Amino acid sequence: MGKWVFLIPALPAAGAALLLMTRRIREPLAGWLATALVGGSFALSVAAALEVAKAHGDERRMVVSLGEWIAAGKFRAGFDFLVDPLSIVMILVVTGVGTLIHLYSIGYMHGDPRFSRFFAYLNLFAASMLVLVLGNNMILMFLGWEGVGLCSYLLISFWFEKDTAAAAGKKAFVTNRVGDFGFILGTLLLFANAGTLTILGGPGGGLLSAAPAMLTSGTITVATLLLFLGATGKSAQLPLLVWLPDAMEGPTPVSALIHAATMVTAGVYMIARLGPVFSAAPATMWVIATVGAITALVAATIALVQTDLKKVLAYSTISQLGFMFAAVGVGAFAMGIFHLVTHAFFKALLFLGAGSVMHAMNNTVDMRNFGALRKKMAVTWATWAVGWLAIVGIPPLAGFFSKDAILAADFEHGSAGKAIWLLLSLTAFLTSVYMSRATYLTFLGKARWSESEYHPHESPKTMTIPLIVLAGAAVLAGLLGVPKILPVLAHWLEPSVGEVHEPFGATQIVLLVIATVLAVAGIFVARAIWMGKNASERGDLLARLPGGASLYRFFENGWGIDPLYRLLFVKGGTAVAGALKWIDTKVIDGAVNGVARLVRGGGSEASKAQTGYVRNYALGVALGALLLIGGFVLVQIVTGG
Repeated sequence: MGKWVFLIPALPAAGAALLLMTRRIREPLAGWLATALVGGSFALSVAAALEVAKAHGDERRMVVSLGEWIAAGKFRAGFDFLVDPLSIVMILVVTGVGTLIHLYSIGYMHGDPRFSRFFAYLNLFAASMLVLVLGNNMILMFLGWEGVGLCSYLLISFWFEKDTAAAAGKKAFVTNRVGDFGFILGTLLLFANAGTLTILGGPGGGLLSAAPAMLTSGTITVATLLLFLGATGKSAQLPLLVWLPDAMEGPTPVSALIHAATMVTAGVYMIARLGPVFSAAPATMWVIATVGAITALVAATIALVQTDLKKVLAYSTISQLGFMFAAVGVGAFAMGIFHLVTHAFFKALLFLGAGSVMHAMNNTVDMRNFGALRKKMAVTWATWAVGWLAIVGIPPLAGFFSKDAILAADFEHGSAGKAIWLLLSLTAFLTSVYMSRATYLTFLGKARWSESEYHPHESPKTMTIPLIVLAGAAVLAGLLGVPKILPVLAHWLEPSVGEVHEPFGATQIVLLVIATVLAVAGIFVARAIWMGKNASERGDLLARLPGGASLYRFFENGWGIDPLYRLLFVKGGTAVAGALKWIDTKVIDGAVNGVARLVRGGGSEASKAQTGYVRNYALGVALGALLLIGGFVLVQIVTGG
């Protein structure tokens, strides 16, 4: 393959450097340059995919080295890229979806005073994500891991003039640092016991071979749990999901690229990449699957009561990521990656569709102010409908195949797996309800806006063309994994994730039917509630059911997770800081200042004895002599001398 594979991340990295170092490249050239460079990376990714496809067996996993990167004692880390079926899938998604979102951003960010800087950040993100998925050692992966975290902060708070955007950026940064701390500790624990951080090859055959062979069950369980903590931060799972909904303060293309299609899937990718390591820790695997299923359900209930269109999609992303973790947690790595790919297409499509609506409605995000927009935005409506039906799971769209593959994989894993399947099935039904609700309130029903205030119109072609392409992908991508008919993606991934078990019999057909019935039922339930002349007033129907008001507030409040964190960490941290400040100022500084005042006061009083008169000094000498004599006599009396 040659070292040209390094051009894949190098092209967007060069674009970021160029746009950040010069101010002469402005709108629209900056946007077209950044888009062309990511498009070039996509072309190179396709070429790499074709080369890997031509290879056979172990030849489909190759390490391309640029040379030694870090050398410290016996430790060596090369700047090496692992090119295999898994990394090929990831770079195709990152660069393919990334190119479309870059193109969309040219129209969306038109007129922004920091247009060039925005595209520099997008290019930097693409480069960081490509390093993350291509890196053949944990340090190089962590370099990309932190790079996407930095870009997330920069892009969420891009409109930092808004206090909410600045606060959201800081929240994302701090929350991800908690997860990253776990990632670092897990990495160090692996190195301390396996002696290598190389993923494939290197000492002991790399982590994929050395870690399961050399680590005790307790050590590998702790290490993988720490790595999973890192994944919960990056992929917004319990307990670190609170940053993603607030991240919607950033420009909508950012939400589509970073918080739907690419960065938030880094945790899922990391677990799939280290599949043999995680598989050697069964307890960790069940923790991953359970956390994923619970997160999926929690996020779905919160999405059910949101009025902000982007926040509905944000909680939907958290929920869909839960599906992916529920898959990789039972060892169905190929199914998790399959859903990652299909989700990248239909969720990017939905986010960009939301951005198109905002573009037409003066940046309004409240769905209660929408309605009947399909008449004004035909292309946006048609493409949104594809994304809606895909995420709901209507055959033969992409989400139907990938979601149901996960449900079937979990169902096969004993009673615990069936419990997870039950949670995910309920989540799938709620997904259909809240996504249908968003569709009805936004595009269908009656118009709840006035022509005098809003002038809805279709977006420019730079925005609609990406929508059309992504809609096509959302229709066709699911066909890559049709069991027993065209399971292309599953077999493609086998060299990276191991043999893929895809049973397809009567049980699986029944599961498919159940999932489809739940999806259709959700559409009709949402239609019965949110369509019709009173649709806007019936949006809070749950709140008006017996006992529903408390449940509505509970969901609306995000299950109390954010308020709990504010109480424990923000207010608690402030209280602890206040107590420490009191100790610092009153006790520590007080003691130091007290000694200083005592010395200063004593010196001030002693200075009064310095009168300058000889007779006073002579008197002092005499008194001193008398005190010495008196003391000597007293000692003699006491000692009997």
